Amino acid sequence: MRASSVVSSMTFVSRILGLVRDVVFARFIGAEAGADAFFVAFKIPNFLRRLFAEGAFAQAFVPVLSEYRERGSHAAVRELINAVAGCLGSVLFLLTVLACLAAPVVAYLFAPGFAADEQKFGLVSDMIRITFPYLLLISLTGFAGAILNSYDRFAVPAITPVLLNVSLITAAVVISPQISEPVMALAWGVFVAGCVQLLFQLPFLARIHLLPVPSVNFSHPGVKRVLTLMVPALFGVSVSQINLLLDTVLASFLPTGSVSWLYYSDRLAELPLGVFGVAIATVILPSLSRQHTGADSERFSRTMNWSLHLIFLIALPSSLALLILAEPILATLFMYGKTTAADIAMSRLSLCAYALGLTAFMAIKVLAPGFYARQDMKTPVRIGIIAMVANMVMNLLFVVPLHSYWQVGHMGLALATAGSAFLNAGMLFSRLRRQNVWVSDGRWRRRFWQYGVANAGMVAVLALCLYWLPAWGDSLWWQRTLALALVCGLGLIAYVGLLVLAGLRMADLKHR
Repeated sequence: MRASSVVSSMTFVSRILGLVRDVVFARFIGAEAGADAFFVAFKIPNFLRRLFAEGAFAQAFVPVLSEYRERGSHAAVRELINAVAGCLGSVLFLLTVLACLAAPVVAYLFAPGFAADEQKFGLVSDMIRITFPYLLLISLTGFAGAILNSYDRFAVPAITPVLLNVSLITAAVVISPQISEPVMALAWGVFVAGCVQLLFQLPFLARIHLLPVPSVNFSHPGVKRVLTLMVPALFGVSVSQINLLLDTVLASFLPTGSVSWLYYSDRLAELPLGVFGVAIATVILPSLSRQHTGADSERFSRTMNWSLHLIFLIALPSSLALLILAEPILATLFMYGKTTAADIAMSRLSLCAYALGLTAFMAIKVLAPGFYARQDMKTPVRIGIIAMVANMVMNLLFVVPLHSYWQVGHMGLALATAGSAFLNAGMLFSRLRRQNVWVSDGRWRRRFWQYGVANAGMVAVLALCLYWLPAWGDSLWWQRTLALALVCGLGLIAYVGLLVLAGLRMADLKHR
């Protein structure tokens, strides 16, 4: 619980700065063609950040590193780290060079709908040449963070993303007004952020005597095991992110602004997911790996139960609050400068759709480590393939009618992503239960009654507050901010107060 709190608090700082960054984006670039181009170019390294910094690489590397740490010497651990650093760095360097040389091809793969607009397509291609090296930098940053997490140094990797937000805010506010194409300043901000993030973590690796000296050695047994585990993990742990990326590809065929609307709504859905879901998953993976290595199945199951209890405690109210407060939050944060009331209305639709799937998104983050800690990569991959196919089918079922009749096809993309997330989470949970990896601790019936009472009370309070408050679009920015803070504060008080009245105590949330 203490480790999760450290990661959550550091991630919370990063996510708040991320919201500030998005407010700056809304003011300076809005939801116009240039904004769509930047969000596509930014989506590629951001997507890869989630794969490597929070996803597949950590899920494959941490169990192997934990096993070396438990059973081997410090020298063996150093040898593994040096070999992985050399192999990972060399492969990513070659990939980065190829992508920069073939930037128009990469642009077409990720945003084929932009090909009809020569100016927009050229802008995306130019920015990809600047942003794609972030893949190499952030992957090595994720590698350094995985080492620190394995040695229970959670705070440094959790606070590192703050540097990305600081760099982008500086680029938007200081540099973009000085150049003819403002969004190009943001692309350079991404590149600079990658350099700073990597350099920031190196001194902390040196403190634990694990600063890598890269050595390209693909024959090293540890490297082979990491690669074997990583290939399926790349897909299995990141299905929800791949679905979001496919949304961007399809959104490039929809009206101008669709990519931006999805971006702004996705960013708000990412706030609870990043602060809590990723934090809990980051903390439990090393513990689950050590418990599996020690053949302690009872503790393994208790850890899974504890993480799922926390997910439902946080995800359910977050999902309901985003559904009810979608327009007030979007208007308060983003309705400035070039972002119009119409953009807010469109973003609200996709935010509500993403909010429906928030519980599933967060559950996947803690269910997947139950497989990866046991070095079972095949099961999540099979489930991920099924979920991805289902997502594409639902895209056709939702996007076509919503775009044809109401011109809100982007909402259909978000609905399909949420639906496939529930399918993914449900299948992961079912498989863990059948394998007796997860065994109920006997508290679920009581907890769901407590959660139900608290969430019902919170919804009632939020609905009453919105009924009495004036239209958000008619208020000044400071009035919106104060009103939103008051509404959120009352909702939080209602939720926590009813949980206490229903019998939930802080001691129930601890896990030893």
